[in-house]
Amino acid sequence: MKNKVEDWLERLARSRHEKTLLFGASFAETVIVPIPIELILVPYMAIHRARMFWLATIVLAGCLAGALFGYLLGYLFFETAGRWAIETFGWQAGYAEFLELFQNHGFWAIIAVGIIPIPFQIGMLTAGAAGYSLPLFLLAAFIARGVRYYGLALIVYLVGEHVIDAWRHNRRALLVGCGVAAGLLLAGYYGYKLWW
Repeated sequence: MKNKVEDWLERLARSRHEKTLLFGASFAETVIVPIPIELILVPYMAIHRARMFWLATIVLAGCLAGALFGYLLGYLFFETAGRWAIETFGWQAGYAEFLELFQNHGFWAIIAVGIIPIPFQIGMLTAGAAGYSLPLFLLAAFIARGVRYYGLALIVYLVGEHVIDAWRHNRRALLVGCGVAAGLLLAGYYGYKLWW
């Protein structure tokens, strides 16, 4: 797996279609692909540190396009395609849990599912099926995934070459660390909003 990812990163760096490929990979990950975009984004940012915030912007744009697609799928076809996806990918428990969270917290629930490692597809389908405000949904997705991708860029900026070493030796620990950092940021903000 690691060799395939490294080969893909080398091809991506040489490609004239870098932006399109990153946008497409982010769109696909948001809509259906179960492989986190961070597997390619983190090392690619570390290799191209001068452009890492621009890379985060491209990936965020692909994610928002995918989020819009997922929202519309939930809005127009939840009873058919939406329920099929939930059952096919085994998201029933996650859907039931998120539905309760969404009914109680709406906007903040979408932000939470956009940052923490719960399938974002559930949030998209649920928001669409509920007819939740599209501008608010996109704003929540923008905030959540912006924190995630720009947060990764900030981590790469601060840690530098150590990111490549961590990725080569233990990618899972790197992803968990990035996820924990994003989760702590969200938890701190959400806790602040609840208590004050």
